[in-house]
Amino acid sequence: MPTLVNYSGDDEIYSGGSFYTNPSDLGRLYSTVSHVDVYSPACKRARISAPFLFEPSGFEQNKRPSIEVLPDECLFEIFKRVPEGKERSSCARVSKKWLMLLSSIRRSEFCNSNTVAEEKKETAAPVCNDVEMVSCEDSGGVESDGYLTRSLEGKKATDLRLAAIAVGTSSRGGLGKLLIRGSSSVRGVTNIGLSAIARGCPSLRALSLWNVPFVGDEGLFEIAKECHLLEKLDLSNCPSISNKGLIAIAGNCPNLSSLNIESCSKIGNEGLQAIGKLCPKLHSISIKDCPLIGDHGISSLVSSASSLLTRVKLQALNITDFSLAVIGHYGKAVTNLSLSVLQHVSEKGFWVMGNAQGLQKLMSLTITSCRGITDVSLEAIAKGSLNLKQMCLRKCCFVSDNGLVAFTKAAGSLESLQLEECNRITQSGIVGALSNCGTKLKALSLVKCMGIKDMALGMAVPSPCSYLRYLSIKNCPGFGSASLAVVGKLCPQLQHVDLSGLCGITDSGILPLLESCEAGLVKVNLNGCMSLTDEVVSALARLHGRTLELLNLDGCRKITDASLVAIAENCLFLSDLDLSKCAVTDSGIAVMSSSEHLNLQVLSLSGCSEVSNKSLPCLKKMGRTLVGLNLQNCSSISSSTVELLVESLWRCDILS
Repeated sequence: MPTLVNYSGDDEIYSGGSFYTNPSDLGRLYSTVSHVDVYSPACKRARISAPFLFEPSGFEQNKRPSIEVLPDECLFEIFKRVPEGKERSSCARVSKKWLMLLSSIRRSEFCNSNTVAEEKKETAAPVCNDVEMVSCEDSGGVESDGYLTRSLEGKKATDLRLAAIAVGTSSRGGLGKLLIRGSSSVRGVTNIGLSAIARGCPSLRALSLWNVPFVGDEGLFEIAKECHLLEKLDLSNCPSISNKGLIAIAGNCPNLSSLNIESCSKIGNEGLQAIGKLCPKLHSISIKDCPLIGDHGISSLVSSASSLLTRVKLQALNITDFSLAVIGHYGKAVTNLSLSVLQHVSEKGFWVMGNAQGLQKLMSLTITSCRGITDVSLEAIAKGSLNLKQMCLRKCCFVSDNGLVAFTKAAGSLESLQLEECNRITQSGIVGALSNCGTKLKALSLVKCMGIKDMALGMAVPSPCSYLRYLSIKNCPGFGSASLAVVGKLCPQLQHVDLSGLCGITDSGILPLLESCEAGLVKVNLNGCMSLTDEVVSALARLHGRTLELLNLDGCRKITDASLVAIAENCLFLSDLDLSKCAVTDSGIAVMSSSEHLNLQVLSLSGCSEVSNKSLPCLKKMGRTLVGLNLQNCSSISSSTVELLVESLWRCDILS
């Protein structure tokens, strides 16, 4: 027989002896891993011989199976020769000890068929000819595919489940993606579980660890040693992982293309340096709230990986103007850049980033809560990013109308502009931006911009923004009817309009917009526009009924059955209608149900107190096309009516 391997080295998670000192802990795993990945053979009735029935003392003596007396080294040698697939999974279900032993064997340590054949020749004992020991490598090679995905969350995230996944996925195509979201404080995921995955799943390509405080560098060492195909690594709130673990990944996973690090207090500049130097395929990096990461780490990473790095996201880091200067100079391949909460970066940093002329391929830029963004730096960024198509500014309190107008003039390729909580922007800035982007801008979004005040412009309306298709103005309390009328004249080709939360607009403000839209509106969201009446809905249905597909009137309390009559008569393609908290009644529902061409798929009547049980036949009739019906807070509809609807409209999801 071959010499037993000594497992006292650092490569194994267990030395010699039993995994559990108490034999009672070695229970069946049906309750633990029956729904994970280990193969479950058909259950058979246990058969007990007569001596055990009549000799209790003998039963107690033989309670522990004789094979459990074998040391782990012997079981290890036996398991190495178990064929892949059902046989190996069946062994894993015998006990926790067997499962953990199987999961501790590396893929390379399982014996191949040639080795087994040689050992058969050396042994004197006869062996049945119909028994064939097949290695993992000889079983079709499916392990290298790695198309399976497994996700563990909360209490389900344990080392035992990871061990079961490691053993069970090998014969099913190989594990390609593993996500672990949190773990139990008592039996949570540790380095042992991650080591089992590493040894049993060399095909792993994506690993995501969120809130796993007991996983440290040792677990990442094993991943780096075995999973050389790793492409995506996500580490969030992993306080035990340090630079050592990240350096090991960098040195052994050359295919790493995406790295996300968030709230990892022990990861610093050295880890990022290694990633930049040793991962030539890295194209996406996201780093958030890591106090040890500074200019040295970011600059080394960006300058080393500049040839392929296309996506960069930096948030809440202790970096200065130097890092932004490096990005502006070396970020020649960067197409998506997001910078958030960089408190130590000044106007100079953003100005240098723009004037470095290195961001020629930049297409999408998001800047949030950065005090260094001013009118001057914003214009410099536009001049240095000639291919910029999408711009999002959030909570940039020093950007005014002058900066916005200068930016839109310089950004010759801008297609989408989003402004959120930029309170120095006024109506004049919005009109100026629309005028400058007349042939390019396709989408404009304004969210919580408190500086916009409703006023009629004293000057003539400039040239229209003929390419704008999407207009979203949300929760801007100062944006009223006068402002909307001006925007409507500037944007004649609108197709998607979202005015949710604009409680100040009235019929007189929105009617000019509806009349000026030449292309035909497709989606209209008027959620929370409490002052609108049936006149608006009737005009909308009449002018755009042949194109309208979605209409949200949630909270429009002045909308009555008259609007439903107009919708039923004119809207040929309307599929999604939200009437929540509107003043519609059973009569309006009856009108819609009798329409021959109305084919609603989603209908919301939440909070419509005037819709009662009388609408049951009409709702049943409309149910031939409905896939979603919301009847929440409909006080006049009884639970028995809802049950009848559920029974009749079995294809429709009903909320009540």
